[in-house]
Amino acid sequence: MNCDASNPHCNPIPIIIFFIYLSLFPLVIASRNLKHSSNTQLDDDPITYIWPLPSEFSFGNQTLTVDPNLSLAIGGNGGSSSIVKEAFERYKLIIFKHHSKLSKYGASYDIEKLNVIVHSANEELKLGMDESYSLLVAKRDEHSIIGEITIEANSVYGALRGLETLSQLCAFDYGTKTVQVYKAPWFIQDKPRFEYRGLLLDTSRHYLPIDIIKQVIESMSYAKLNVLHWHIIDEESFPLEVPTYPNLWKGAYTKWERYTMEDASEIVNFAKLRGINVMAEVDVPGHAASWGVGYPDLWPSPSCKEPLDVSKNFTFDVVSGILSDMRKIFPFELFHLGGDEVHTDCWNSTPPVKKWLQDHNMTGTDAYQYFVLRAQDIAASLNWTPCQLGRNIQHIRGKTQPTDGSA
Repeated sequence: MNCDASNPHCNPIPIIIFFIYLSLFPLVIASRNLKHSSNTQLDDDPITYIWPLPSEFSFGNQTLTVDPNLSLAIGGNGGSSSIVKEAFERYKLIIFKHHSKLSKYGASYDIEKLNVIVHSANEELKLGMDESYSLLVAKRDEHSIIGEITIEANSVYGALRGLETLSQLCAFDYGTKTVQVYKAPWFIQDKPRFEYRGLLLDTSRHYLPIDIIKQVIESMSYAKLNVLHWHIIDEESFPLEVPTYPNLWKGAYTKWERYTMEDASEIVNFAKLRGINVMAEVDVPGHAASWGVGYPDLWPSPSCKEPLDVSKNFTFDVVSGILSDMRKIFPFELFHLGGDEVHTDCWNSTPPVKKWLQDHNMTGTDAYQYFVLRAQDIAASLNWTPCQLGRNIQHIRGKTQPTDGSA
C-alpha cells in the first residue's frame, strides 16, 4: 500500500508498530521455554513460570526428571480424541526439543507416563465451553503409588490447556541434559477467568501468508487465548475468494495476495486443533471500497466509493452471498460486521441514492441504521450472532439515537 501524504487513509505509525510486533512472533515461539530472567544466576534456584497464572495451585521442593520417551494413556469418554493425541505429539516436540536425540538407553527417569482423562467426547468448539482442567505431577516412591503426570478435564480443550501448562513446567537442564520439573510435586486446578480471550489480525490492510497466520495461532495457544478475530476484508483489499461472486477478490492487492476458500478452511481447522475459535470480520457498509473493483455497481458512483450503495438490492445480494459462502467454513457462532466510520455524505451527494433516501423518507443516519439491521438479519438467518461497531449511531430496532460513542 502506498503510504505517503497523498493517501489520507494511511497512517504509517500503526503499520510500523504492526510489523515490529510480527517480527517478535518467532522469538516468542523460540523462547517459550526460557525459565530464567536476565538477572538470575543460571545455576542457582531454577524458576518456573506459568502463564496465565492458574486459579489454584500448590507445589513442593523436589526436582523430577522426565523421560523423553514419555508415553500417553487417554481415558474417559473422550479417550479416542485425535485432537488430544496430536496435541501430545506437538508438545513432546516442544518439551524435548533439545533432549529427544540425546536420551540414554536404560536411563531411569522419575516421570515416564502421562495420563489424560477426558470426560466428554464432544469436540465442538464454541464460546463459553468448559476449558477447566486439573494437573498432577508427582514422583512415585514408597509413600505414593502415583509416579506419573495426570491431566483430567471435562473437554478435549480443557486437556489442551493442561498440556500447555505441563509444557511450561518442563525445563531443559543444560548441565545434565535432561528435562526437569522443578518444585514438584505440582497440583493445579485451573479454568479461564474470561470466556473470550482474543487477538485481532487484520490481513486486509497487511496481507499475511498462511504460514505466518499459523505462527500467530500457535503463539496464541501458548497464552491460552481462544478467539482469533480475523479481519479479512476492508477498504484497502478484498483478499478472500467468494465463489458466489468470483470477481470480488479482484479487489486484492495482487493476484498472489489472496486466500482461497481452502486456505481459510485450513486456518480454521489449524486453530481448532489448538482450541482457538476463528471469528471472521467483513466490514459493512463503510470500509468497503475494495468490493467495487470487481463489481462497480456496489459503489454509489465511481468518484464516491463508500459506503456501499444502500439503494440497490444487489448490494444486499452480494452481502448475503459473501456471508453464505463464509458460513460454510467459519463454524464459530460470532461474526463481525464492522459498521464503524460510516460517513453518509457520499449517499447524500450521489443523485440516485439521494433520491432513494427522499423516496423512503430517510436521512443518512436512518439509512445507516437500515443497512446495519438488514446486514444483521442476513447474518442471523445463517445462525450467526452478529457483532458490530458503530461510531455514528446507537441503534435499537425501531429507534435511532445520535451519539458520539460506539454502538
